[in-house]
Amino acid sequence: MTRVLLTGFDPFEGSDVNPSWQAVQAVAADPPPGVEVATAELPCVFGDALDALRTAVAAADPEVVLCVGQAGGRPDVTVERVAINVDDARIPDNSGAQPVDEPIVADGPAAYFATIPIKAAVAAVREAGLPAAVSQTAGTFVCNHVFYGLMHLLATERPAARGGFVHVPYTPAQVTDKSAPSLPVTATAEALRVIMVTAAGRTEDIKAVGGATH
Repeated sequence: MTRVLLTGFDPFEGSDVNPSWQAVQAVAADPPPGVEVATAELPCVFGDALDALRTAVAAADPEVVLCVGQAGGRPDVTVERVAINVDDARIPDNSGAQPVDEPIVADGPAAYFATIPIKAAVAAVREAGLPAAVSQTAGTFVCNHVFYGLMHLLATERPAARGGFVHVPYTPAQVTDKSAPSLPVTATAEALRVIMVTAAGRTEDIKAVGGATH
């Protein structure tokens, strides 16, 4: 059994739900074989989210950490390649904080790459009949804040563990009043199960097209 910590976020920007946490809960209720799943809901708050993540990692002692967040407007489940060392918030977080051009870790590296096999995970999700893609940016809001903080924690304190970040689309209920792509929670949860199993089962990635022109 591979110990996996799966995290999602609480709702933000006026929404009543966050599909990342809905999907994480669905996975926890029906985990894939061979994986021992622990979960944590992180606050959409700079700083506090990393405190909650650190607590969850200490409690779960995971071999793999997969953090999940909402990326409204994206049509696919997107596996993130890189986290960058900057907070640059377009909107305030749930505490009202809005850091601009501030480092997440003072004197930390400019960026960290995910240490899960991102392209193999994307290929596996597609083979399962679900939409997935590699993403080259996790943004500069709390999702990237958590992704960078996770990778810094693993690099400096838990080098045997591996980690990554997945962004998920809106749910259909979130787009009844807007024109935006969506994915049912059941489909998002199944994609996360596939990604978890892939990350747990292999350390080497595949060589496949996953780049972007812009």
